[in-house]
Amino acid sequence: MADQTTLQHGAAEPAPTLSSPTTIVHLQYDSNAPPPVSSPAWTRFVCISDTHSRMLPVPPGDVLLHSGDLTATGTYADFQRTMAWLVDLPHRTKIIIAGNHDLPLDHHDSWYDNNYSRWHGRQKQVRDPAARGSSSHRSHEQSIGLIQDLVQGHKATKAGIVYLEDQTHSFQARENGRMWTVYGSPWSPYFHNWAFNYERGDEAEKLLAAFPKTDILLTHGPPFQIFDRTLTHEHVGCEALAARLPALRPRLHVFGHIHEAHGALIREWPARDDASDAERTAFVNAANWPMGPRARRQGGGYVQFGEAPFQPVIVDLLDDA
Repeated sequence: MADQTTLQHGAAEPAPTLSSPTTIVHLQYDSNAPPPVSSPAWTRFVCISDTHSRMLPVPPGDVLLHSGDLTATGTYADFQRTMAWLVDLPHRTKIIIAGNHDLPLDHHDSWYDNNYSRWHGRQKQVRDPAARGSSSHRSHEQSIGLIQDLVQGHKATKAGIVYLEDQTHSFQARENGRMWTVYGSPWSPYFHNWAFNYERGDEAEKLLAAFPKTDILLTHGPPFQIFDRTLTHEHVGCEALAARLPALRPRLHVFGHIHEAHGALIREWPARDDASDAERTAFVNAANWPMGPRARRQGGGYVQFGEAPFQPVIVDLLDDA
């Protein structure tokens, strides 16, 4: 396989731009003057992840993709802050998924009901923000409803926000433009029983077998050995996801979770017998939370949130490819 690869962390800085005939990836750029789109024949995707209720400068584009960890620990205040920020961003379409920190969104097998006290103590009952000045409280279940309304309600929908949880979505990035497909899944391999965790092996393979072929794939966790190396030099990505990708071959796969492994590569897949054109995937770890050696400035100090080399990643895809 032919790769254009950035390093996860180490001696060399990643190349600021990667390109192929159908894909251009901008990893580092002037936030005040992002590189222009080549022509109307290209669609611009802006990739972010692991913002944890922090805000950062986001360049304009046709589509915003957020690969989870919208919040720190999923409090109502966290979601209010994040969703208000996302609503105000100018992108026509904004596709988001949850991550392991977005705790109340994991209702599978009553996971949050059984685990909320590990993070939120006795705050199972939360005050209704609409009941200012009153002593009334909403129940835990009602608070989840309020959070879901922030993520999927009328205000979010009107702003072009689409929340995906093991779902496919089709959309046009521009009026009369081509139809794109995206699949979003919040799951990642087990990590201390946080939200949306699965066990490696049979459980992972069953989950991944349901992933359909789409133009764009959003997952919270990375595939094994693709921008998944931690500060302790362990590769913690999902083996089942890596094994599934040769069949899926999305044009763009965006993930996060491992902050210190922020980076991108363009991979060309082996030719299929029935394919005349080369198939490529742009892999993007879009985590924006600075961590690891690259979070330290030369000469001292630390990179600010959202600054290079942890900026949003810009990916331009040729429409007719």
